[in-house]
Amino acid sequence: MSKGKVTRVIDGDTFKVKGGKAIRLANVRAPELGTQGGAKARNELNERIGGKTISYNTAGKSYGRDVANVKVAGKSVNQAMRNKGYVNKGK
Repeated sequence: MSKGKVTRVIDGDTFKVKGGKAIRLANVRAPELGTQGGAKARNELNERIGGKTISYNTAGKSYGRDVANVKVAGKSVNQAMRNKGYVNKGK
């Protein structure tokens, strides 16, 4: 399991860690920033991980980003976002 400090939350399912690596939450689909619900989704993710040290397991790659299962303090960020309705339908 890798670790990193979150330096920027891009939208509701993508963020960067120290060093510039971009990570996308696996099996989470949040609205894009600038679309309906996008700012709310980004704020939700930012509250959970912004500025925090996370641990993650990379499950794949997408558009140059690691796709990962992410935890903060032992709790799944992916599951928390899915519980809020940000579900990757059809996957």
